[in-house]
Amino acid sequence: MGEPNFIKTVCGYCGTGCGLILEVENNRIMKIRGDKEAPVNKGQTCVKGAFAYEYVHSEKRLHTPLIRKAGQLVETSWEEAYQFVADKLGIIKKTWGANAISMFACARTTNESNYVTQKFMRGAIGSNNIDGCNRT
Repeated sequence: MGEPNFIKTVCGYCGTGCGLILEVENNRIMKIRGDKEAPVNKGQTCVKGAFAYEYVHSEKRLHTPLIRKAGQLVETSWEEAYQFVADKLGIIKKTWGANAISMFACARTTNESNYVTQKFMRGAIGSNNIDGCNRT
């Protein structure tokens, strides 16, 4: 086994921004602890920040987009998946109007990502129907 690397990062589970230290061996997260130097959490973490990392290496994670065709989910290219979503959103907007479309933003992403999300909804779609899970 290789020597562990200790990598400082910011937790991605909510918008609090707790500092974490990941113990990584052979490109796998082995353990997570709070960063005592982080001003937000001073080394403390919630249960998700400390223990919910097994999904990172899960064999069950998707690696390619899936589209349902003839009742079955089949792998497809990113280009086809994006076109599928764009076509469906276009049909919904044309049929029922922009306010028939809403988007759920994520507190587990960056402010920049949420900014682009609201810009897309307001500019491209024409809807203010945006919500998120960033209420604590």
